[in-house]
Amino acid sequence: MIQDGYLLNYVNGAWQRSQATEFVEVRNPATIEAIVRVPLTPRDEVGQAVEAAQAAWDGWRRTPPTERVQYLFRLKNLLEEHFDEIARLTTDECGKTFSESKAELRRGIENVETAAGVPSLMQGRNLEDIASGIDELMIRQPVGVVAAITPFNFPGMVPLWFLPYAIACGNCFVLKPSEKTPITISRIAELIEQTGLPKGVVTIVNGAKDAVDALLDHPAVRAISFVGSTPVAKYIYSRAAANGKRAQCQGGAKNPVIVLPDADMDMTTRIVTDAAFGCAGQRCLAASVAITVGEARNVFTEQIADAAASRKVGYGLDAGIEMGPVITTESRQRVESLIGIGAGEGAEVLVDGRDPRISGFERGNFVRPTILHNVDPRSEIARTEIFGPVLSLMHADTIDEAIQIVNAGVYGNMACLFTSSGAAARQFRYEARVGNVGINVGVAAPMAFFPFSGWKESFFGDMHAQGGDAIEFYTEKKIVVERWPKEWSRTF
Repeated sequence: MIQDGYLLNYVNGAWQRSQATEFVEVRNPATIEAIVRVPLTPRDEVGQAVEAAQAAWDGWRRTPPTERVQYLFRLKNLLEEHFDEIARLTTDECGKTFSESKAELRRGIENVETAAGVPSLMQGRNLEDIASGIDELMIRQPVGVVAAITPFNFPGMVPLWFLPYAIACGNCFVLKPSEKTPITISRIAELIEQTGLPKGVVTIVNGAKDAVDALLDHPAVRAISFVGSTPVAKYIYSRAAANGKRAQCQGGAKNPVIVLPDADMDMTTRIVTDAAFGCAGQRCLAASVAITVGEARNVFTEQIADAAASRKVGYGLDAGIEMGPVITTESRQRVESLIGIGAGEGAEVLVDGRDPRISGFERGNFVRPTILHNVDPRSEIARTEIFGPVLSLMHADTIDEAIQIVNAGVYGNMACLFTSSGAAARQFRYEARVGNVGINVGVAAPMAFFPFSGWKESFFGDMHAQGGDAIEFYTEKKIVVERWPKEWSRTF
C-alpha cells in the first residue's frame, strides 16, 4: 500500500509506516519517473515484525489444512479479477512488456493453485506391525516462521513460488521484496488482506541488507528462501546455515543453448530470440550463450542477427513492443561495459545495442538486443552472468564438444538443445550437468507442480522452490512409533 508517496509495510494484519530514516526511490525504468519511496526498514523493526508472526503461528498451525487452503482459493479469484491491473504495475516498476508481465502473473497464480492441494500433498505415511503390535507413522508438521528474500526481475511470480506453499503448510511467512520493485507484491498483499487471512500469517517488510541480515539472524525465523545473484546466494546460504536455519538459495546462471544442423532453423531462431531477449535478458532462465554445431553456424548466425536487430524496443505498455528497458541506469551501464569487455577479448559485436535512442523515452534504461560473435568459451565474458539482452555465439564441431562447453561452466541452471534427432536429445538430457533441460524449448521453466531445479553455482540447498520440494521444505517430518497392549486397554 502506498500512502503519501511512501510504501507501507504489512505487519500483524495492518499497513504501517516504517520508522526508517532512509529511503530509496522506485523509478519507472522506461521513463525514469519516480513512483514511490521505499523505506529501508531498520533491524529492530524487522525483529518486531517477526515476533508478531511468531505470535500468530500457534493459532495458524492448528487451523486445519482444509480451512487454510480456502484463503488460497479466494486469493486465486482476486488475482484473476485484478489480473491486468497487477500486470501493469509490474511493467511500470520492472520494465518488461505487458504480455511478459501477464505471463509472469499467470505462473504465480499456478503456484497458488498447486499449493491449494496441500490436504493431499502434505499427507504422511504409516505402516502397521513394524513389530508385533507396534505401528509406525510419519506425519508432517509446519516449520514455524519462514522468510523469503526475492529479486527485482519477477516481483509477482517469485514471491508466489514460496508464499502459498508456506502458509498452506501452516507456517507464518515474512517477505522482504526487492527494494527496486516492491509495488507488485504490495498490491497482491492488499488482495491477501481481502481474503480475511488471520493477522500475522503474512508479513511484508521493505528494506535492503540490514533487513535481510535481521531475518537471517532472528532465532524465530526457521527457514529462508532466496532468489538472486550467486554471490548473494552464497552469503545468505552460509549465514542461514550458521544460524541453524534451512535454506534454499537460487543463484546466477549462464544458460547455454546448442543448435544442431538438423534443427528447424526458423523455429529455433524465433525461440532463441525470445529466450535471449525476453524480459530484456533479466531472468534466471535467459539464454545467454548459443553454441552452433557444424553446418548450423552460418545460417543460425545470420538469422539470429537479423532477429536481434529487428526486435522492437520501447515502453512495455505500448502496443507492439517486444522488449523493454533494463531495471536501472547502473544496470544499463554495467551491461554496456560487459559488451565492451567482450569486444576487448576478441569477440565481434555483430549487433550492437549500446547507447540506443528510443523516441519519447530518451532517458530510459534501454539497451537494444546485442549479439557477440565468436566468443571464446574461456573468456571472462563467457563466464560472467550479464543479466541483460546480450547473446554470445560460440561454435563447436560436434555435439560432444558442445556438451563439454556446457558442462565446463560454473553455473547449472538450464541448458537447451535444438534438434530433430531423438538420439541427440537423449544424449544431451543424459549428459548435461544442469538442473533444467530444454529440448526444442528455449526457456525450460518448470510448471508449478515440478521443482524449479538448479545445479552447481546456480543453487545452494537441498529442496527447490515449487511443487513437492516446497512441501518438503516447509514441513518437518515427525516419526511416531506406538504400541497399545490389550491389557492396558479397557474392555468394552
